[in-house]
Amino acid sequence: MGVRVSCFNKQGDPSADEGWMKPSSHALKHANRSEEVGFENRFAPGQVHLAFTESDDEMRVMFVAGDGEERFVKYGSRRDQMGESVGTAVRRYEREHMCDSPANESIGWRDPGFMHDGVMKNLKKGKRYYYKVGSDAGGWSETYSFVSRNEDSDETIAFLFGDMGAATPYSTFLRTQEESLSTIKWILRDLEALGDKPAFISHVGDISYARGYSWLWDTFFTQIEPVASKVAYHVCIGNHEYDWPLQPWKGNWSQPVYGKDGGGECGVPYSLKFHMPGNSSEPTGTHAPATENLYYSFDMGAVHFLYISTETNFFPGSNQYNFIKHDLETVDRKKTPFVVVQGHRPMYTTSNENRDTSMRESMLEHLEPLLVKNKVSLALWGHVHRYERFCPLNNFTCASMDRNDEKIEAFPVHVVIGMAGQDWQRIWTPRANHPNDPIFPQPARSLYRGGEFGYTRLVATKERLTFSYVGNHDGEEHDMMVILANGQVISGGNAVLSQNMNAKDEKMESNKVFNFSWYVKAASVLVLGAFIGYVVGLISHARRENGSKSDWAPVKTEVIGISSI
Repeated sequence: MGVRVSCFNKQGDPSADEGWMKPSSHALKHANRSEEVGFENRFAPGQVHLAFTESDDEMRVMFVAGDGEERFVKYGSRRDQMGESVGTAVRRYEREHMCDSPANESIGWRDPGFMHDGVMKNLKKGKRYYYKVGSDAGGWSETYSFVSRNEDSDETIAFLFGDMGAATPYSTFLRTQEESLSTIKWILRDLEALGDKPAFISHVGDISYARGYSWLWDTFFTQIEPVASKVAYHVCIGNHEYDWPLQPWKGNWSQPVYGKDGGGECGVPYSLKFHMPGNSSEPTGTHAPATENLYYSFDMGAVHFLYISTETNFFPGSNQYNFIKHDLETVDRKKTPFVVVQGHRPMYTTSNENRDTSMRESMLEHLEPLLVKNKVSLALWGHVHRYERFCPLNNFTCASMDRNDEKIEAFPVHVVIGMAGQDWQRIWTPRANHPNDPIFPQPARSLYRGGEFGYTRLVATKERLTFSYVGNHDGEEHDMMVILANGQVISGGNAVLSQNMNAKDEKMESNKVFNFSWYVKAASVLVLGAFIGYVVGLISHARRENGSKSDWAPVKTEVIGISSI
């Protein structure tokens, strides 16, 4: 059977399906104030999120509506003068496109609505634009704003993490990720502090943890809308978006690695709900639409960002391998002296994720030589639900980090950043009530391992890239490193950095990097209480109640994590 509807511009009404309703953003934000949660007009737009396109002077906006009728994006440089208007393309997937349970069963399926996709064009560099989406007939969204990319700027600001998920303001049999709320809260604080500086968000796999339960995608997009409507939200595919037993490509590690992590979605919601740059895709081997958003790249200021898929073929000769090789070999290092590669499953980890051992060996064999040869600055991974930063690595060997060493080897720094929300994780050292848990010593190549939920910040100019790890419990930096344009890595917190930099470097660092942290701290009071207000009572009570009935235990601040789920 062919694809019934994969990409179209047509009229449609899901009312005959299984009760598609979009939770009101207002209702969700204030759910703790009322016994009833209301719903907006199901034809009105929601779940608004931005993404870059291949052109620096464009910004893509996607949203969901209850039908496939014509919708528009109105935008302009003033809130009261949004004179530009573009139409949207429409996509949709059906229940029969899901490849396994629970996604294709009544317990998991809910009509996803219609995904609308419009592109705002001819944007001036580094300017704030206002926009809204919808139509007169179906209703309009609120007015949002973003700052356009500026290809003339050397500055790059990004917020990066993996494995975040979503939290629900009600009790559910499927455990959700309460810590994801704190991650969004602190990033929102940072965005408010930036003012009119462009930035973007990078989510390196395991996006919503819907795992076949469609309503959790709705919850996720509603949760991220306060940030994803302000800055581009970029993703790469993880095992919980894609994996299923009959997926079309498997390496020799497939038996222990590829199970039903995707909940039978086989990458379809991920592929249609996001639209990343480029045109990468792989067939699913079923009647479902092809899997998209697998590998792509773009420039932002002084940094070239490359996204890859660890779930699909990356062997030499594959489409993805050829793309990665060509992309890395053609980077203009005068324009973007730093290169950041991102994928879901880590190439390096000191966790006990034994199931992925063979896969990591294949990544080290086929992909690491490309990263080393092309002097990749930073490689970011998720999957392991903790933060871990390594020394500059090549084949488990650290490069010199002595700033006075004239023989600098610009090896990639690998960092695991899967600590944004998912808390199902074993630990590196035993807890008092788990004395029989194994101990995993920290080898010399692992410079920092953290057990705190959070996210990372990247701030770069053409001279240096500063990368820091922010903890959710206090919103403060807990780890930091600086990569210089020549590949030299300076590791440690502010004190260590200061000791390793001369007076000129200290002044430059203060002016160009740490000002951002100062503004962030000063702007803490701007956190949107309304966004997390709905969980103050309901979530905490529901999660405690669920936790008492479960055989899992959340990892607290003082516990250091290891394995991935």
